[in-house]
Amino acid sequence: MPEPLVPSVGLGVVHLFFRPGAGAEQEAIAAAVKAAESDDVQVVPVAVLGHKADLCIMAVGEDLWRLRRLQTELVAAGLALVDSYVSLTELSEYAQGVPEEMRQARLHPQLPPEGKTAWCFYPMSKARNVGANWYALDYDERKELMYEHGASGRTFRGRVLQVVTGSTGVDDFEWGVTLFAVHPDDLKEVVYTMRYDRASAQYGEFGPFYTGMVASLPEVLAAAGLA
Repeated sequence: MPEPLVPSVGLGVVHLFFRPGAGAEQEAIAAAVKAAESDDVQVVPVAVLGHKADLCIMAVGEDLWRLRRLQTELVAAGLALVDSYVSLTELSEYAQGVPEEMRQARLHPQLPPEGKTAWCFYPMSKARNVGANWYALDYDERKELMYEHGASGRTFRGRVLQVVTGSTGVDDFEWGVTLFAVHPDDLKEVVYTMRYDRASAQYGEFGPFYTGMVASLPEVLAAAGLA
């Protein structure tokens, strides 16, 4: 194996979206996930609703080569990869002074959170449009807008866990947002509420949404027809 490739701060994150391929082997899929977990990779299996995919494997780990190996082994086990997203855990430039506990929760999240099985993922960027260019604002104005945005999010504490990971330079958008919630309508409410914040209403650009349910790997595979 190549030498590990690790972020200087935080962890690597990959969302892998699959459909069962011909000859998919449940035991081989389970073995690939178990091996990754034994190497300190956090694996979150999700049963995806809708036509975009049948299941998602969200994997969080330090070594990007190890995440790549998991991807390879899942494909070799018969899962057809239909979409993916790559990102890194990060601490926002507007949150550098947060307490150490909050810092670690963002850089090293422990997933999945207990009791929050409603799940969605979407990528997003900040706009660079004439009259609405996020990157033309000065730092203090951007910080004020993000504090307002964060205050809206904190009203959902206990109902929704938001995991924001950075993807500038490593995927098509600038951030990946993964939401874990108690109820499915919590997902709808938190996204709807926060879109009214100026940071989102004026400057937010969103990619496709994936929605599903966090469950055990056997349950997710059964939902995808691999019982």
